[in-house]
Amino acid sequence: MSAREQFDVAVVGGGHAGCEAAMAAARMGLRTALFTLDPELIAQMSCNPAVGGIAKGHLVREIDALGGVMGQVIDSVGIQFRLLNTSRGPAVWSPRAQADKKQYRRQMQAVVRAQPNLHIRRGEAADLIIHNDAGQRRVRGLKLRDGGEVAASAVVITTGTFLNGLIHVGDTTYSAGRGGEAAAQLLGESLKLLGFDCGRLKTGTPPRLDGRTIDWTQFTPQPGDPEPTPFSFMTAKIEREQVLCYSTFTNFETHQAVRDNLHRSPLYSGQIAGVGPRYCPSIEDKVVKFPEKTRHQIFLEPEGLDTDEVYVNGMSSSMPADVQMRMIASIPGLERAAMLRPGYAIEYDFVQPTELRPTLETKKIAGLFLGGQINGTSGYEEAACQGLMAGINAALQVKGEPPLVLSRTEAYTGTLVDDLIARGADEPYRMFTSRAEFRLHLRIDNADARLTPIGRRVGLVTDERWKQFEAKQARIIALSDFLQTHRRPGDGRPAAQELKRPEARLEEFLPWLGAELPALMAEQQVADPGGWECKTVETGIKFEGYLAQQRRHMDQLRAAERRAIPEGFQYQGMAGLSRELQEKLSRIRPVTLGQASRIAGVTPAAVSLLLVHLELARAGRAVMPQDRPA
Repeated sequence: MSAREQFDVAVVGGGHAGCEAAMAAARMGLRTALFTLDPELIAQMSCNPAVGGIAKGHLVREIDALGGVMGQVIDSVGIQFRLLNTSRGPAVWSPRAQADKKQYRRQMQAVVRAQPNLHIRRGEAADLIIHNDAGQRRVRGLKLRDGGEVAASAVVITTGTFLNGLIHVGDTTYSAGRGGEAAAQLLGESLKLLGFDCGRLKTGTPPRLDGRTIDWTQFTPQPGDPEPTPFSFMTAKIEREQVLCYSTFTNFETHQAVRDNLHRSPLYSGQIAGVGPRYCPSIEDKVVKFPEKTRHQIFLEPEGLDTDEVYVNGMSSSMPADVQMRMIASIPGLERAAMLRPGYAIEYDFVQPTELRPTLETKKIAGLFLGGQINGTSGYEEAACQGLMAGINAALQVKGEPPLVLSRTEAYTGTLVDDLIARGADEPYRMFTSRAEFRLHLRIDNADARLTPIGRRVGLVTDERWKQFEAKQARIIALSDFLQTHRRPGDGRPAAQELKRPEARLEEFLPWLGAELPALMAEQQVADPGGWECKTVETGIKFEGYLAQQRRHMDQLRAAERRAIPEGFQYQGMAGLSRELQEKLSRIRPVTLGQASRIAGVTPAAVSLLLVHLELARAGRAVMPQDRPA
């Protein structure tokens, strides 16, 4: 590789964030490089062999709607599909798919390698090339560990758990980015020297078992859905045979094995300093923090069709290998199970996301973008949506076009980014439906209506996809209009009014609405065999009042977001604002009044005070004591 090689965008890291970032920049017409330690491990699923889940499935749908690739890849290699939360309302329905781990990696690699403008490079980024442009530090490329240099107009760092990664199994520790792979130490130290506020987080993974040594008759089978729900709006139907997963529970003996060996746990011996994910605790944490619980559910999940390796979901652990074996053997059906690999914990460096702008560009260095676990998140899906947004914005900046920022009113992705940059991360961030104030609006069925026009505008939605999208929206409008205008014989009630009944279903109306409705539904069934277009229409009618209320709240939030805070706005010495908030606002630098309101500790009174200061600053005068709000 030439030391003078030139790229528009350089992406560091080949995980889920890196793949989306690199694909986005390349598809937007820019010469893009993807730097990775091992090209054969691009898109490796380092932990669980699954994509989606509650709220995470929403993120994958949004990635797909914008023109990303994760949804299409998992649809092509998924081995079990389930739609979660169907006993509740449509706002929280969320797809999940068990993946063939090896095939997922291979399929994503095939997609990446086939992409024009995208060049895969084996190499370790050790440092950044920084120039000072008119007083502003700007990234100009990468320095590699082998001494080479690469020029780039923008750089996206998506290093996952590799920055100064340290693995723990009992009292054994070793440097690694994940099991069997080297950590990235030089780049982590470089970011600290550049002045970034870095911290330390921890995550973990459970043991893997040999499926041939498991007595499967002792477990409860968990089949997939008879009609699988795809992730991609471009996938009409999934017709592959699905595999079974299985569930069981830990017991007293399992928990006693943990209690007997807590002194050997790196989590409780003080060996691990990083903060772990509160919402995905290890089995040690479950036993210690929930002593009243006599059992915890675990799931046995196959890692692929051509492997006997089984993932023990729910039993993440960093205990010594012998203790993990004792825990496993305590569960009926696993008495003779062979452990192929023990679980482990991994500590790694991250950059506080308050260092970022809403575009995921760093505030300290122009042209440098961060995406994924380096920003304090956990999960493939959280990483991928950030990678996509960072790649889009890096490309837009190089092209001299306005940035793309999704608001909380538009997407779970916008909620995630806003949470990170406004509040920072004191533990690995995981997406939940409860984090989204407008979740009835941000559903999985309408992600394309919300985001595909945006993806089209930035250049990620192809002509073919756009044509399909427009045809789908036309069908939805036609069906909705029909139901608003056609009335039931006798009492003359509109069909839409009848459909507002919670128990009513569109199919019930076929006998009295004439031939036109069956014709419309038949047309939709051909284009949408899963019936999601009809579900979208039903949801819009049934929840019309709630959606109207949410739209009013969304308008209020948009008004706050439109109130920009000047970049150099001075908080220090601001009359009426506590010193703590002055320091916090000076550090985080919110770009709008809405973002400022979501910073921890900023009260409604403080927002009102900020508004007064902004008005007075615009009028060209300082706040006097008599101006202070009561």
